[in-house]
Amino acid sequence: MTSNQQRVTLQRQIWQIANDVRGAVDGWDFKQYVLGTLFYRFISENFASYIEAGDDSIHYAEVGDEVITPNIKDDAIKTKGYFIYPSQLFAKIAAGANTNESLNTDLAAIFTAIESSANGYPSEVDIKGLFADFDTTSNRLGNTVADKNSRLAAVLKGVAGLNFGDFQGNHIDLFGDAYEFLISNYAANAGKSGGEFFTPQHVSKLIAQLAMHKQTSVNKIYDPACGSGSLLLQAKKHFDAHIIEDGFWGQEISHTTYNLARMNMFLHNINYDKFNMQLGNTLIDPRFGDDKPFDAIVSNPPYSVKWKGSDDPTLINDDRFAPAGVLAPKSKADFAFVLHALSYLSSKGRAAIVCFPGIFYRGGAEQKIRQYLVDNNYVETVISLAPNLFFGTTIAVNILVLSKHKSDTNTQFIDASALFKKETNTNTLTNEHIEQIMQAFDSKGDKEHFAKSIPFEAIAANDYNLSVSSYVEAKDTREVVNITELNAELKTTVANIDQLRADIDAIVATIEGV
Repeated sequence: MTSNQQRVTLQRQIWQIANDVRGAVDGWDFKQYVLGTLFYRFISENFASYIEAGDDSIHYAEVGDEVITPNIKDDAIKTKGYFIYPSQLFAKIAAGANTNESLNTDLAAIFTAIESSANGYPSEVDIKGLFADFDTTSNRLGNTVADKNSRLAAVLKGVAGLNFGDFQGNHIDLFGDAYEFLISNYAANAGKSGGEFFTPQHVSKLIAQLAMHKQTSVNKIYDPACGSGSLLLQAKKHFDAHIIEDGFWGQEISHTTYNLARMNMFLHNINYDKFNMQLGNTLIDPRFGDDKPFDAIVSNPPYSVKWKGSDDPTLINDDRFAPAGVLAPKSKADFAFVLHALSYLSSKGRAAIVCFPGIFYRGGAEQKIRQYLVDNNYVETVISLAPNLFFGTTIAVNILVLSKHKSDTNTQFIDASALFKKETNTNTLTNEHIEQIMQAFDSKGDKEHFAKSIPFEAIAANDYNLSVSSYVEAKDTREVVNITELNAELKTTVANIDQLRADIDAIVATIEGV
C-alpha cells in the first residue's frame, strides 16, 4: 500500500469511527473526544519512542512504574515537555477499556497527571489544560457511568485499531494528517462557525507561500488569530523546517480552539520549545509584544466582528493603531487585525491576510487606514479569490499582502476569481491555480484580465480604493455576434416567411374557389 493509499484508508476509517461511536451525540459536541483520543495515542507513542531510543530490547509499556527514577523523569520532561508512566500509556488503557468499570475516572486522573508533570518546567504553559475539553464525566457521553465508559471504550478501541505503523519517519506525519483531516471535516459540518477555527489546506498553502516567498530563512512565523493552527502548520509542510528558526507563534481567543492548536502542534511533531500558543483577545490583550518582529505572518481573522474601538480611548494611542491616526470601526474590526499584523511585521518580512472585500472600497475610517497603508508603501498585493473556498461562508474574499521592503511604489492587483475547481459543496484551489497566482505575484508583470501593477499616484487619485475590480478589467465572456452575418440570416428568414405566407394565401384562395 502506498503512503497515499494508507493516508486515504486511515482518513476513511477515522471518520467512520467518529460517526459510529458518537451515537446520538452531536458531531460538533463529540469532536473533542475523537480528537483528544487521537492526541492521547500520539503523545503516548511519541513518548515511548523517545524512552526506547531505537533499542529493540526496550519495551516501555512493559516496564513497571516503580523503576522510573526522578532523574529519568526530570530529563524526559526537559526534553519532551511532559511525562507519561508506562501504566498511563494509551495502549495499556485501550487494551483493558472494555472491562474497566472506572475508565472515565481513570482517564481523567491520567490526563491530570500528564498535565501536572510539566508543572515548574519551561513547558508548563504549553501542556497545562491540554485535556480540559476532554470531559470524561460529561453527560454528553451518557447518563450513567456505564454509558460513559462504554462510549469512551469504543473511541479508545477505534483509535487503537488505526494502523499508523511504527512511530518513525513518515508515520509521524500520518498522525498529523489524520488530525487535520478530522478538524477539516468537523469544520465543514459546523456551519458558519467552521471557518472560525480552520482554514482549508489549499488556501493555507497559498497564504503560506505568499508570506514566505523568497525568504531562505525566517526567525519565526506568527498568526494573530490562529484558530486550530492550520495556517501555521501549512508553512511547516511547504518548507523545510530548518528555515523557520524559532518556530511557530499564535494567539487565539477561544479556549477550545486554543487547545486544538496546541494539540495540532504536538501532533505534527513540533516540540514544545518550538511553538508558543497564547490564549486571549489579540486586539485588546495582545501577546508577544516583546517577541516581535516576525519575518512571516499569516492570518485568516474573523470577518467584520465587533470590537471596542473608539469606546476605549486608550486604543488610539496604542503603538499598533496610532500611526494610522484612526481606529477601525467598532462594528468592523477587519483593519484592526491588519494594523496589528503590520505592527508585528519585520522589515524583511511579509504578512498575508485573508480580508473581507468591503474594507477595500468603503469610506470613512477604513478609507483613511487604506491611505495610511498606501502612502507608506506597505501594500504589496491584493488578490481576489473565487467564492465558496472557505467553510461557513460563500463570499469571495481577498488576500492582502503587506511588506516593508518593497522595491517600488506600485501596488499589484491579481484577479484570481476564475481559478477554482468545483467540488460537491465547496470550491477548491488546485496546485496549478496556486502556481499561476504565485508566478504573477513573483513577476509583478501585467497580464490582461488577471494581473496589473498600479502606480501610487493612480491609487491616490482613486480615493485609495484597493478593490481588484477597479484596476483589473474582467474578461468579457459574452458571445461575440457578427452583425453582418446576423442581418443576412434575418434577411433570408424574412424572405422565407414572406414566401410561406404567399404559399398559404394561394392554398386558401384555391380552397375558397372550389
